[in-house]
Amino acid sequence: MSTLSPLRSRLAGFENCYRIALQRRTMSGRDQFVVRTGNPIQPFRVTTRRPRTDENLALRVA
Repeated sequence: MSTLSPLRSRLAGFENCYRIALQRRTMSGRDQFVVRTGNPIQPFRVTTRRPRTDENLALRVA
């Protein structure tokens, strides 16, 4: 597999997911979770659901 582009690394990185989680929490009023996926293409993602068994909780924005 090829190396990720700098843009993809920035967009799928923890800092950006944290920023998105804060924005979504402010707009929706719902708790947001930043989870570590184990997928090198998308190492972190933001969701309103608790992590699945193959994911690890990185942060909860309550």
